[in-house]
Order: sequence, then C-alpha cells, then structure tokens
Amino acid sequence: MGRPAGNRAHGAYREWPGRRHRAPLAWRQLRAGRNRNRWLRPLELLHRYDGHGRRRGLGPRWPPRPLRRCGMARARIALAIGGAAAASLMLACAGPRPEAPAAPPEPVGEALSDRAPAGGPELYYPPAEGPWETVDPAAAGWDAERLEAALALAEERDSTGVVILHRGRILAERHWTLDSPSRGHANGSYGRSDDGHAIEDVASVQKSVVAVLVGMARERGRLTLGDPVTDHLGRWTEASEDQERAVTLRHLMAMTTGLTPALEYEAAPGAKWLYNTPAYHHLLRVVAAAAGLDRNEVTREWLTGRLGMRDSTWKPRPWANSAIGTGFATTARDLARFGLFIQADGVWDGEPVIQDTDYLAEMLRPSQSLNPSYGLLWWVNGQGSSQSWAIPPVTTAGTLIPAAPPDLLAAQGARDRKLYVVPSLNLVVSRLGDAGSRDGSSFNDAFWERLIEAAPET
Repeated sequence: MGRPAGNRAHGAYREWPGRRHRAPLAWRQLRAGRNRNRWLRPLELLHRYDGHGRRRGLGPRWPPRPLRRCGMARARIALAIGGAAAASLMLACAGPRPEAPAAPPEPVGEALSDRAPAGGPELYYPPAEGPWETVDPAAAGWDAERLEAALALAEERDSTGVVILHRGRILAERHWTLDSPSRGHANGSYGRSDDGHAIEDVASVQKSVVAVLVGMARERGRLTLGDPVTDHLGRWTEASEDQERAVTLRHLMAMTTGLTPALEYEAAPGAKWLYNTPAYHHLLRVVAAAAGLDRNEVTREWLTGRLGMRDSTWKPRPWANSAIGTGFATTARDLARFGLFIQADGVWDGEPVIQDTDYLAEMLRPSQSLNPSYGLLWWVNGQGSSQSWAIPPVTTAGTLIPAAPPDLLAAQGARDRKLYVVPSLNLVVSRLGDAGSRDGSSFNDAFWERLIEAAPET
C-alpha cells in the first residue's frame, strides 16, 4: 500500500478519455450493468431470484444483533424476566384471557438492529477537536493492496474526498483537487476547511440529514408523520385544497406525494412513487417552523453541533430555481461523522442524540412497496427491485447495489456524492467530488466491487 491509512494525499486529476459533461445525475438513470459480481461472503448463503425466475446470485441472512453486555442492560433483563414471570402468575390466577387484538401488519423490510450483528469492540467517536484515530487495514483484516485499488478508482472517477471508517476509526482517507471540474461541481463547491478538505454541496444526500431532523421534531412533539403538510405551511402546491391536504409528511419522505415536480396533482398520495425533489424541499421548512428556529439553528442545535460537524451548514443556491434553492454543504469527514451516528443507532459517544429508535428503524427500511429500495429519505440495499431517481423513474430488478452487502444503507446525491453505512462490516464510507459514473458504468457498482475484494473474509 503506497500510503498509510489516515494520511492525506493530493493526486492529480486524470482526464477520462472521451469525457463529456452530462446532465446532473439526479436526472439520469442511476445504475447500469446489473449482472455484475455479487457479494459472496455471507454467513448463510441463500439463493436469490428475480421476478422472472432467474437466479440472480447469493446473499446473506444475518443473525440478529446481540444484546449489549453492560450492567444496566443486565439489570433491565432481570427486571423484564421478573416482570414477565409475575404477569404470567397473575394471568393464570385470573382465569381465561380476553381475545388479543389483531397484530399490526408486518413492516416492509428490516429494522437496522435486525440487519447485522454489532459484536466486537465498542465504536470509537472522534473528538470535535484534535486528531482522529486511525486503524491499520491489515490489523482490521483488510487487504491493504486491494483497498488502495478502491481508492485509486475513486481518484480516477473525479473524487475530491473519500473517508472510510471501521468501527469509527479511519481505515483509509484520501483527498484530491480536480484540475477540470464540471460547471455543476463548481456551483456546489465552497472552498476548503481548516484541514484543507473540500466543502461541497452534497445535493440529495441532504435528504437523509433532514430525515433525522424530522425524527427529532417528532420526538419533541412538534409534528407527526401523519400531519398534512398544509398544517405546517399553509397552501404550498398547485393542487386543489382537498388534494393538497391529503399529502402528509410521510408521503413527502417516502416520495409518494402523487404530485408532479411542478407540484401539480397527478395521482392520489401513496399510489405512485416519484423522486420529487421540489416537493421534498418543503420538508426543511416544516422542521424549521415546527422548531421555531431557522434552518441552520435547528440543524446545529439538534444535530451537527452535537456530532462535531463543524464544517456543515445550509447554503443558498443562487444558481438553482427557488424550488430547490437550499443546499447542505459539508466535508467528507463531517459526512462520515453523520454516518457513524447512524451506525450507532442515534447515539454519539454514549449520549443519545435521538432516543426514538423506532423512528430510526422505520426510516432505514422500505417505506412502501412501489420502490422497496427507498425508505424515508434513505436508500436501502438488499431488496427485490429498485426505481431510479430519473424522471420518469426506471425500474430495475434486483438489489440497488449488487456488488455491496445487502444491509448497506445509502444517502445519495447528484455528482455521486455518497454516504454508505454497512452495519455488517462496521463500515462507514463518504465520498465527495464530481460525477463519478462514466459511459454507463455506475460508480456504486465499480467502487463496491473493489471495496468488497479488499474486505475481510467472513
């Protein structure tokens, strides 16, 4: 491996043959070449088939996460067992039980806590000030040479920053400067942090940040997901009053508003999936209004300030229309902090930043059956099909990122701004830069094929 983990290297931009500036990724099909290498290191191998009965590869089914072993947990377990025994005795003495109510319908998908084992050492949380601890790839079971190949691909694909965390420590990190950035990248660039790292508008990655803020507002009693958006904003669409009032916050987050990008009525809420960014952008207004703070104040006080995300802020987009006029600017390191917070189930350094873990679980599993690869403003791997964020969307059989572990969660934005969280590998990956997809080759597939080759054998 040419450079030790944790060192920052500034590589020269490599001109890609036949490069052409294309439309933003949000308006193109996300993926291509679905029949690529699958992830073949499961604990238990299960055959998977597509909708036509063809075998599509192998995938793992992970055991549930074990209980955390601590004194308080043991005390709670003891109380629960004692309480259950007492309840059983009381019921036995009380005669026949009344008929139990019908069980609620099973949620689609899995909760984060059900997707992979936690096990092993505790997570490391980097301090707001001072150095960030690193881990040697070989000591963590990774192939250093193949890990370097994944980083080389990221550099080749116009990345400006990649941070890879293993249990919170930096497994690998690189930062680059682009010699020939596209106009779109230049519009979303805000210079460099005190560490010399690029600060960029992460495009639709912001949606996953807002999803957490919505959960925090709900936890504080400021809103519910079933609230009509109109209750918080008044009139906000081109639909009739009755049609508009049927659109809830949940519909906004699941991308099932039934509205066009021009906010005109097209279908009943919940009947159609469409990646509707103009509709989504009203959600940040809802959170700010519910909190009684402006967008930067509520984000800093509730979330980024508590995670040490010093270089993260909301920025106006003078180059965009008013419907998508606010961007979330951050660094690869700050974005990795946010991913670590998600991996830790809403906890930061022992302190619950959001206590509503039921909400987090709902956020990180399929929110509807129309596009099972989409949760509440998060992308979910390991499902039977996915729809792209193109307009109109393109449906593809198979998982979102075939080369990646099925428990991968992703926040994705235009120009291939990415945040990946993989509980089964104790991994968080952030990527900033210009569009990394070339000639129909998805950055997701290409990068994860190389990263999985470097991952520890299971």
